[in-house]
Amino acid sequence: MKGRFFLGKYLIWVILVLGQLHGYNGCVEKERKALLELEKYIISITIEEYSDYALPTWTYNTKSDCCRWEGVKCNRTSKRVTEIAFGTLSLKENSLLNLSLLHPFEDIRSLNLSRNDYYYNQFSGLFDDVEGYKTLRKLRKLEIMDLSRNRFNNSIFPFLNSAISLKTLFLGDNNFYGGPLPAKELKDLTNLELLDLSGNRFNGSIPVQELSALSKLKSLDLSRNEFSELSKLQGKFVKCLSIAFIQNKRFCLHFAGYKSVRRLRNLKILDLSENNFDNNIFSFLSALTSLTTLFLRSNYIGGPFPVKEFKDLTNLELLDLSKNKLNGSIPMQGICEMKNMQDLDLSGNKLVGQFPLCLTRLTGLQVLDLSSNQLNGNVPSALGKLESLKYLSLSDNNFEGSFPLDSLANLSELRLFKLSSRSNSFKVESGSSWRPKFQLSHISLPSCNLVKVPHFLLYQKDLSHIDLSDNTISGSFPTWLLANNTKLEVLLLQNNSFTSFQLPNSAHKLLFMDVSLNEFNHLFPENIGWVLPHLVYMKLANNGFQGNLPSSLGNIKSIEFLDLSHNNFHGELPRSFVMNGYFLKYLKLSHNKLSGEVFPEFVNFTVLWELSMDNNMFTGKIGEGLRNTKYLQLLDISNNNLTGVIPSWIGEFPSLVALQVSNNSLEGEIPISLFYLPYLLLMDLSANILSGDISPRVKSNDLTFLFLQDNHLSGEIPYTLVENLYVLDLRNNRLSGNIPQFTSTQNIHTLLLRGNNLTGSISRQLCGLRNIQLLDLANNRLNGSIPSCLKNTSFGFGKKYTLYDDDYSNLFIGGGTSFIGFSPQKDFGVNEFQDTIYFRSRILLHPFQMSYSSAIGMKIEFAVKHRYDAYVGKNLNLLFGLDISENELSGNIPSELGSLLELQVLNVSHNNLSGLIPESFSGLKNVESLDLSFNKLQGLIPQGLTKLSGLAVFNVSFNHLSGVIPQGSQFNTFDTLSFVGNPLLCGKPTNRSCGGSTFQEPDNGVKDDDESQIDMVSFYWSFLAPYVTILLGIFSSLSFDSPWRRFWFYVVDVFIHKVRNLLC
Repeated sequence: MKGRFFLGKYLIWVILVLGQLHGYNGCVEKERKALLELEKYIISITIEEYSDYALPTWTYNTKSDCCRWEGVKCNRTSKRVTEIAFGTLSLKENSLLNLSLLHPFEDIRSLNLSRNDYYYNQFSGLFDDVEGYKTLRKLRKLEIMDLSRNRFNNSIFPFLNSAISLKTLFLGDNNFYGGPLPAKELKDLTNLELLDLSGNRFNGSIPVQELSALSKLKSLDLSRNEFSELSKLQGKFVKCLSIAFIQNKRFCLHFAGYKSVRRLRNLKILDLSENNFDNNIFSFLSALTSLTTLFLRSNYIGGPFPVKEFKDLTNLELLDLSKNKLNGSIPMQGICEMKNMQDLDLSGNKLVGQFPLCLTRLTGLQVLDLSSNQLNGNVPSALGKLESLKYLSLSDNNFEGSFPLDSLANLSELRLFKLSSRSNSFKVESGSSWRPKFQLSHISLPSCNLVKVPHFLLYQKDLSHIDLSDNTISGSFPTWLLANNTKLEVLLLQNNSFTSFQLPNSAHKLLFMDVSLNEFNHLFPENIGWVLPHLVYMKLANNGFQGNLPSSLGNIKSIEFLDLSHNNFHGELPRSFVMNGYFLKYLKLSHNKLSGEVFPEFVNFTVLWELSMDNNMFTGKIGEGLRNTKYLQLLDISNNNLTGVIPSWIGEFPSLVALQVSNNSLEGEIPISLFYLPYLLLMDLSANILSGDISPRVKSNDLTFLFLQDNHLSGEIPYTLVENLYVLDLRNNRLSGNIPQFTSTQNIHTLLLRGNNLTGSISRQLCGLRNIQLLDLANNRLNGSIPSCLKNTSFGFGKKYTLYDDDYSNLFIGGGTSFIGFSPQKDFGVNEFQDTIYFRSRILLHPFQMSYSSAIGMKIEFAVKHRYDAYVGKNLNLLFGLDISENELSGNIPSELGSLLELQVLNVSHNNLSGLIPESFSGLKNVESLDLSFNKLQGLIPQGLTKLSGLAVFNVSFNHLSGVIPQGSQFNTFDTLSFVGNPLLCGKPTNRSCGGSTFQEPDNGVKDDDESQIDMVSFYWSFLAPYVTILLGIFSSLSFDSPWRRFWFYVVDVFIHKVRNLLC
């Protein structure tokens, strides 16, 4: 009997175990079929070429357990599906999700439609032809929905409102662009605890009253929208009283506060970052007394720190007011009384004064970020009292004096430390006799006047990020930092004085290294690719590295950014390198001595964005090897010795933004395909031997900067050329015809047509140049008069703001890599086991981003002060110049030119202009260079020109001017060369007397009638003497027998013979 009992018990256990095993091998069949139906539908709305990648693990194989399919999770006991996540899909435009396909999943708890990649299409809407808007009521256990990073719009809100069991709803980064937040559509979601509406550009006011219906909310994310105020119906009662006996002032008493807001008594986390809020937001926030975490980053909150507004928020543990407009000093009271504060971020404001010592009494503080302010004085050593501190950032301030690092020795929890100062007097004292209790993961000490690597780093073993840039550290590259810290990923040592670059003996997993702007001047280590094979970013620019590039560079297969510019490398590029650059996006080889041809054979730079090979010694033709770089945005091969033609296949690069091939020996015509590049902003083909016409068919709507100067281009200038241009430089070619009637001139800033064969008059259409700053029409054959309507240009009234005014000389092309990005799922989440909402501290999520941006510098040469100067940088936005010299212009100078108040340079020399110098020129208040030489101007030099205080160059030489040269102010600095060739001028610079008592006295401005009289006898003798001298020289040369003498008499005889024939 007893044996049968044990046998029965044994059989029961076997049945249970087999049942469990069978359960693990399969899921509920009904739900398996439902999943396959869902997959079938997803594939039907997927772009055909990507259909094989849609839910690939969801298979019809009956032996496959659907609970193990990617994106599917099941209950371990019941085997029913509890979670579904689609991941990244490539759906057709305007694809909708059929919610009825989800009805079989009765136990589903989490539905995730979010994508992992921003570059693919996802869902645009929801539908259910059977249940309609109430469809989600069937999913009674659905608690979590993640619809972020899709293309949903307001049409989904009625569907969501039926999901009354929801506790967590992510709607960030969708297409709710513009308009108010339709919070009423969510009024039935009374169980919601977490709501994320970030990144949707909702605008207007926050509907406080509607949101207050969600009384169980614990976390609300409204960041990255365009909210600017609170809704007007907020239940705020204000009663204003006129109290006559107190100076007739009117007092407003606020009763009851935001009553509706107080229903959000469970709200712990509120994120209002990156909106348009100002200080008015605080009257709303002060009612949220339950808040523990508050983000207000990147708004428009200004003035002193709002102490009073935070007095009721006694539960705050995290406060982020970074990147606002706070100013003044950090108040001792108020902020220092927030005893529960753990994370405090006031970075990126304009706070001044000294570091508030009372902050060192907040013993629970774990994160303190006061970086990028204007704090001064000393950094207090009392920071060592904050024993809970894990994250301390004080960088980018104006601290002075010295700070001893050993004062932090006892902060055993410290993981991140950042400190720097803009003041040259600030210095960090590293010391050598102390040993820290902490193990840092991040140390950043740029601009701290360090002369050696801090000694305490010898004891650090867990560093992942080291920044010691912009100091004066000398000696050898600190290989021991790599050897001691096997987790090191970022090493920034740029702008120091290191002289020897050595590598450790064993391989390391370093990802980012910048040792640019040091004093290395030896051969580059041949084994770089074997020791640092995982590098993603390497910058070695502005050193003196020599020799050939090592072939081991080909072993760094993950490299994305490589800058070897401004060194002394020579030789050809290693074949192993150009064949293994699969991930390379930025390759900068500028300013070396590299040689050979430009990629004559196939290369594996298939994702390359920037290729800068300028200022080297490359020769031959532009090679076919570049043709597969389809993503190229910047190509700079200027200042080399390239020959041949510009390949037309460059026009096949659809993403090309900048093309620079100047200063080579390229010839032939400009390929028409270049003018069809859709995103091309800058094209510089200058200083080559290009010929032929300029294509009239410019189809690139973005072409903004066009440099074609110093070539052999001919034909007429197309009238369509300036339509979208900001800069057009066609100087020193062989262009002919008239200045065209351009179809549009609204954007043109710089128009340079000097040194061609242009004829006709100056087009009156140029008077419509409302944004012009530099206009150079010199050295052509233009005739007619100067248009008086030039007063209507921006030379007269200034210019409008245009897109490139912030930095006209630079275009930026770039990207970057960041280790950790922000996403709602990472920073806000639901703890599966405790059903609590939490925020992960920035200590764990400290982002690191390395910018890959490149500035394309532009240089414009313009004749100022008798010489050509190159203008770069923001100086180009400050210069206004007009040069119409060396033409055949005639007539009077229009008096209207005197109203060109913005002009700094005016050059009308070498023409046939006549008449008087306009008196109105005294109004050219900003002019620095005024050249009227080599014309036929008459009359006096206007006395009013002496008022031009900025005038540095003045030239009226070789005209027909007369009278006394004015004196005073800048005119006292001009020498004889400014007035030579005007024999009727007199006065101090010419040393020609204006006659005794008749000399002009500039102080009182009074002159007699005789002042214009000059010594005519001296004047006649001054002309007669050189003529007599020349004639005597000719007669004396004819007295000698020479070939020249015989030729002269032969010419005379021929002339006499022809005259006789005519007379006969």
